[in-house]
Formats: sequence, C-alpha cells, structure tokens
Amino acid sequence: MCKRGKKLISMGLILCMVAAMALQGCGKKNGSDGKIEINLVQYKPEAVKTFEQIEEKFNATHDDIHLTIESPNDAMTVLKTRFIREDNPDIIGIGGDVNFSYFMDAEILMDISDYEGLDDIKQAYKDIDKALEFVPLEGVYAVPYAANAAGVLYNREMFEEHGWEIPETWDELISLCEEIQSEGILPLYFGFKDTWTCLAPWNALAVGLAPADVCSQVNKGETTFTDEYREIAEKMLELLPYGPDDPFAYDYNGACTAFANEEAAMYPIGSYAVPQIQTVNPDIDIDSFVMPANDSEEENVLNSGIDLQFCVMEDCENKEAAYEVLDFLLEDENVQAYIDAQNSVPCKEGEFELSSMLDGMTKYIDEGRMADYQDHYYPSEMSVDAQIQTFLMNKDVDAFLKKFDEDWVRYNRDIIQKVQDYEKEHANEN
Repeated sequence: MCKRGKKLISMGLILCMVAAMALQGCGKKNGSDGKIEINLVQYKPEAVKTFEQIEEKFNATHDDIHLTIESPNDAMTVLKTRFIREDNPDIIGIGGDVNFSYFMDAEILMDISDYEGLDDIKQAYKDIDKALEFVPLEGVYAVPYAANAAGVLYNREMFEEHGWEIPETWDELISLCEEIQSEGILPLYFGFKDTWTCLAPWNALAVGLAPADVCSQVNKGETTFTDEYREIAEKMLELLPYGPDDPFAYDYNGACTAFANEEAAMYPIGSYAVPQIQTVNPDIDIDSFVMPANDSEEENVLNSGIDLQFCVMEDCENKEAAYEVLDFLLEDENVQAYIDAQNSVPCKEGEFELSSMLDGMTKYIDEGRMADYQDHYYPSEMSVDAQIQTFLMNKDVDAFLKKFDEDWVRYNRDIIQKVQDYEKEHANEN
C-alpha cells in the first residue's frame, strides 16, 4: 500500500496519451558527447538519495550511456504531463497497482519478455504483476524490483518482558489482545483519522480471507464483494475495542509517535511505517508478524505487494541501453542498497539481508506465501479508504458491503464490460 494515495489516471486520458505518443519517440536520445541518453522517472521521492547514488555510480562506470533519474514529488502528475507533451521517459519506476493495469491496457508499455533479468525475479511477484492485467495479455511489462510487507508491527522488547507469544490464529490474536489489555496496556494503535491507514489492517486481513483474484471474479460476474468481504469487515470491527477509545482522533504521524513512545504493544501497519516510528524513538526494537486472519496458521498469507518496478516505454528507441540500465539496477549491490534504505523486500532471488523488523515474516517471504494488496485493484475514484473509515464509524456491515458492490459497478463499468466481453469471446478455449 502506498501511503501517499497516489492519483490514478483515467482510461480515457491514457488513450489520449497513446494517440499523442504515437506521434513522437522517446525524446532526446543522443547527447552532444555521443552518448545514448536514457531518462528514468520513478515515483518514490523518499528514495531520491538512493537514486542519486545509483545515477552517479552508473554514469561513472558507463562510457556509452548517460542516465538521468528524476524523482518528482507527484510522479503520476509529472508523467501525465510529459505524455501529453510527447516528452516521454525511456523507463518509468512505478508501483504494482491499478495505474500499472491502466498502462498495460492502454498499450504504452513495452513487452520485455526477452529481457533475461526476468529470470532472476521471484515467481510470486511476477504472478502478482500478471494478476493486475484486466484481461490476459501476451508478454511481460515490468521488472518487479522491491516489495513491502504489511501485517502487525510489535514492540519486541515489550513482548519479551511480558512473555507474550506471537499469535498464529485469529483466536490467538484476540486472546493476546485480551491478555495485554488485562495488564493495563493498550494492545493496538490506529491512525484512522487519515483514511488511507484504514486500508492497512483491511488489506492484511483480506489476503487471508478473500481470494487473491476477487476483483477479477467480481468483474466476471462470478461472485460479489458482499459474499467475499463480510468476514473481513466483521473482523475489522472486532479489532476496534483493542485500540484507542477514539481511533479516528489520531492521524498516521500521531499513531507512529504513540507506538514509538510505547503507548501500545502492536500497530497494524506496513513496514513502510518503521522509519517514521524510528524518527521519534531510534532505539525501539520492532519486529512484525503476518496478520493471523484464519483459524489455522497454514491458511495465513503475507500481505506483500510490489512497491517499485521498472517498465520500459513502448516507444523507447534504445531498448538495449534501457536493458543495460535494468541490469545495473538489478546488480545485487544496488538491490541491497535500496532495500536497506527503504526497509523493503527484494523481488530478486538471492541472498539478501533483510531488516530485522521483517524477522517474523521471513518464512512467508522465503516460501512465497504472499498475496497482493487488495486496494491495488481499487480505482481511486471509489475512495475505498474513506468508505472503510465510514463503515468503522457506523459499524453497519450490510450497508457497507451493499455500497461497495454498487460503487464497484459504478466506477468500473467499462472494465467490467471489457472483461465480460473477453470471457465471452474465449469461452470455448478451456
């Protein structure tokens, strides 16, 4: 989940971009010194220092290619503007979310099936990308680079001091919350004043309780969110009594500060929150565990999505040079530097050292037992985070699920039609 709630680009606008892009190539390709110019725009401004180092290191070691990496604060807006102006980068660094789905659907990304570096990427993350296609496509359109993980952060020192055990089932989690509460300690902290934080426990529960392809199934008319999301909604409500008296009074920064100050034992949020927490308390010992949404540990799933991946634009004129940049990004040393700086999970196979805050999730990462964030399939116009916040205030499960189903059709009408047309056309192939 991306905490900045990045804006999505509408299907209609992207189609206009495609028409504009067809008129011109990737912009400036050769500098005055004869080097091939490769421009990369990536969407994570918090990683700007890391990418500045990567850019400097690449240019110092390559005589025939000059790499420029841009890390704007609102990369999606910048990219949209550049597409319209026909000033397209060669490579984009984006998340594995519905933006990526729109880009694939609009055919503005290059099929990089022939890129050999894909062989080193964990299959689980390649599968996550494939699942983001509205309808099945031929080819591969991204190199997954770094992932994040969401579940429950906990204060390791506090757990050891009190002898609390890490829960592996839903009943164990509720029993743990009861035990912590009985000792006069707040079990959980929430920052639900910021609507996007409502998605953290929602996604962590959803990967274990709903099919990974539930949005696709709904688009095909095979199920409804009312059927698939009821248990998730009910368990969200079960967690509320173990948090602050008013969970909507605190925003993300306030919740991070409270957890850093040991005002609660646990915090259901993603790994991305740890740097913020450590700015308040650098010495806090944080670990994490997978949200135990089910009745048995074997059914639990890690909520892990692609936080950063690289796509080559369809009209890039220097594919070989772009691939050379991808090779450099995927060098183990550079991958390790990135995951160290961002507390990320590498999408590349290999012996990488993960942050200690991911110790409790390593088993799931190694086994590939993980599923993407459900909200990576939600259109921003639907404002699911705000819907969840309202639901948690009103506590009306039926009304929430009914609205979810109705709004899904409203905001995904064109995609639903596209999916169902595809299914009819290919009905006899299986």
